[in-house]
Amino acid sequence: MSAVPASAAPPGPVAVIGAGTMGAGIAQVAAAAGREVVLYSRTRATLDRSMATMDASLRRLARRERATPAALDTDRVLERVTLTTELDACSPAAVVIESVAEELGLKRSLFAELDGMCAEAQVLATNTSQLRIGEIAAATRRPERVVGTHFFAPVPVMQLCEIVRGPATSEPTVEAVCAFAEEIGKRTIVVHHDTPGFVTTRLLSVLILEAIRMVEDDTCSAADIDLACRLGFGHPMGPLASVDLSGLDVFHSVAKGLHDTTGNPLYEVPALLGELVAAGHHGRKTGRGFHAYAGPDPAGSDRS
Repeated sequence: MSAVPASAAPPGPVAVIGAGTMGAGIAQVAAAAGREVVLYSRTRATLDRSMATMDASLRRLARRERATPAALDTDRVLERVTLTTELDACSPAAVVIESVAEELGLKRSLFAELDGMCAEAQVLATNTSQLRIGEIAAATRRPERVVGTHFFAPVPVMQLCEIVRGPATSEPTVEAVCAFAEEIGKRTIVVHHDTPGFVTTRLLSVLILEAIRMVEDDTCSAADIDLACRLGFGHPMGPLASVDLSGLDVFHSVAKGLHDTTGNPLYEVPALLGELVAAGHHGRKTGRGFHAYAGPDPAGSDRS
């Protein structure tokens, strides 16, 4: 695992497929960096929520002065984002980033469509935290241009982006996506092997799952576990607050996928997590997870 020196990022518009929490965040940072962005969702309601989320995020960053001067002009940044429910509107993009639910079949279906319509795209990226890149790339006729990107929530704040090689991903594609990620303000690491969970998801999942088990067996409260990790380890956010932010439903799928793929008992899904997901308590976006929140996150689900 090591960073690849950045060459030039592919010039031209960026398409983001999926307008949930992650997709909206990726669209925001690309637009704030000066790129024209096409943001796609199947429904207009999801797009409208995403635009409201981006507006609120940009204004919050401006108040805290956590953005470059160019990115502080909220209206100008949002003018660079075109909303669409037509997938073929993404066809002129130079960089395509898919950010839909962590479902292999859904991603493969989308990549087969994108492969046929985005002829000019130099990079076809799948934003995933645990799926194998090669299995997604196999749905296309140009697997050498397919690469994994693992952005972190909230995307406008978190600096890291994991770049993941598929078995056929070319070196120019890796260099191009590293350059693009750095252009939009991210630091990159490159994962050389297409292993489930990559680096960060494998490490963090163990911590989150053990924290859930400790809540489940009443070893400690969720609030105190998070406090211990913040004060004892210097983490900016505890593991249970973190999973509330990313979505308990999303993490449930990730953990199940890691367990199914690796067979490692460390990734076995605790019953408590399944119960919360089944009850619709998915974290911040629903107003309740391991912690309670004032109301649901307007960004909604990543399935869009």
